[in-house]
Amino acid sequence: MNPSAAETRMVIVEREFAHPPAKLWRALTQPHLVAEWLMAGDVAAMPGHRFSFEADWGAVDCEVVAVEPERKLSYSWTGKGLESVVTWTLTPTAGGTHLRMEQVGFRPEQALAYHGARAGWPRFLNRLEALLATGD
Repeated sequence: MNPSAAETRMVIVEREFAHPPAKLWRALTQPHLVAEWLMAGDVAAMPGHRFSFEADWGAVDCEVVAVEPERKLSYSWTGKGLESVVTWTLTPTAGGTHLRMEQVGFRPEQALAYHGARAGWPRFLNRLEALLATGD
């Protein structure tokens, strides 16, 4: 039985980027770009698409659950006992794009995964920002 939303925790990281949504969308959905700032994986912006992200510590299995081009990308994130969902929301702003990353589904006994995500996602977004600054 899945725990209710009230029994789980979430990690939210938000950041402003001085780039248009289209540029961030490419960085979120093109595998060769995602591999540079997050992990290697065959991500695609197609609902139902299944893929894995792989790193030196292991892998997570994912399935795309929602796509609104240049607005929203959501996929399951399952691995090491964690069953969560990662949602990226892009909002155009006067100076570029507001990006919100939300990962939901951390059960109370998954403190290590929760704290790892809280520490890890800001670092991933730092790498995303560095990638975007290169102009690709």
